[in-house]
Amino acid sequence: MRTGYIRAEDAVKIVESGSRVFIHGSAATPVKLIEALLARAGELSNIELTAITTYGAIDWNHPEIMKTFYLNSLFVSDNTRGWVNSDHGGYIPVFLSEIPKLFNEGYLPIDVAMLQVSPPDAHGYCTLGTSADVAISAARNAKKIIAQVNPRMPRVLGDGFIHISRFDAMVWEDVALPEVNYRSKADPVAELIGRQVAAIIEDGSTLQMGIGTIPNAILGYLGDHKNLGVHTEMFSDGVVSLVEKGAITNSLKKVARGKIISSFVLGTQRVYDFVDNNPYVNCMDVAYVNDVSIIRKNPKVVAINSAIEIDLTGQVCADSVGTYQYSGIGGQMDFMRGAALSEGGKPIIAIPSVTSKGISRIVPHLNEGAGVVTTRGHIHYVATEYGIVNLYGKNLEQRARLLISIAHPAHKESLERAYHQRFGRMLTNL
Repeated sequence: MRTGYIRAEDAVKIVESGSRVFIHGSAATPVKLIEALLARAGELSNIELTAITTYGAIDWNHPEIMKTFYLNSLFVSDNTRGWVNSDHGGYIPVFLSEIPKLFNEGYLPIDVAMLQVSPPDAHGYCTLGTSADVAISAARNAKKIIAQVNPRMPRVLGDGFIHISRFDAMVWEDVALPEVNYRSKADPVAELIGRQVAAIIEDGSTLQMGIGTIPNAILGYLGDHKNLGVHTEMFSDGVVSLVEKGAITNSLKKVARGKIISSFVLGTQRVYDFVDNNPYVNCMDVAYVNDVSIIRKNPKVVAINSAIEIDLTGQVCADSVGTYQYSGIGGQMDFMRGAALSEGGKPIIAIPSVTSKGISRIVPHLNEGAGVVTTRGHIHYVATEYGIVNLYGKNLEQRARLLISIAHPAHKESLERAYHQRFGRMLTNL
């Protein structure tokens, strides 16, 4: 046992019944601490867990765990979706940029923060590693902190530094970070969308991309672009490739010129190695990164985000399937608005025209109970594998016509019928 470090089982003993516990997320999810805390299910009661996204093989699904712990989630990830949609969990709809406010102003007081950090430097400072995002504000406001110190966690620069004197317990855990490879499988639809979207991105643009195969496919077609910048809530391996090719220079940005600004990174070991002690990358508090007034200062901001479905007026559902909570609001609206206000900016929703089951993502009306993340007042570009349309400045009927034009051919007839029912004339006669 290293000096100053204790076992995870002992560290989590500082958690008392009735506590709210923040869990660090994404690649920084402290799995060892979570497992140790869940093992106390029989002796604790009324514990609220709060997190954004968690990664790792965590087995939450036990009656005793559900009885002891309530998950009050700020986003929804694959391994928490069932829990959030049960009677032992819930979801808080909130813009990602405003989550720190919930901690800072006492809307969600944090009793214990469980973090995964890089090892301390010579001065005793650790970093929050791959995920600064909302963890900065959670750590600053937590009454107690348990740190899982991982020698494989990169030391990421920015404002995610935290001194060991703030830790109430430290656990040494040498473990590989979870890896996500968004280009591991060929996706011809994503490639088609990627090629089309890349074609409307100008040299000198500042990029924000969400998570998934489509944003990474778009990045794959930007290798010949010049002087791109990055100001984004997250990035993955695709950005590393563009830096190596010289397409990303950050030289034309107005905010943090010469640097990549992000709040977290998630990908393969390649991106974790890239951000390690790299002054070219700053991971910052998401209240800053996703601040619309900051985003808009950069030139030609291109915000690339996804959706579950979009109706014929331009309302975007990106967080639920009907009433079933699938993901969360996240930072989509932060960047859609920031890009819209940026000089020459392009807010883009990029989606496959159909789901994996062949259901159209362009629909006459959103499913009953579906949440609207991007309103029809904020929508601009929509892209599918069948083309790109710009809805900004278009009336409702014009929007419907444009969206039907990029829908899957198998669903155009039913969408045209819906158009006729709504507007009283046949689409083909216009």
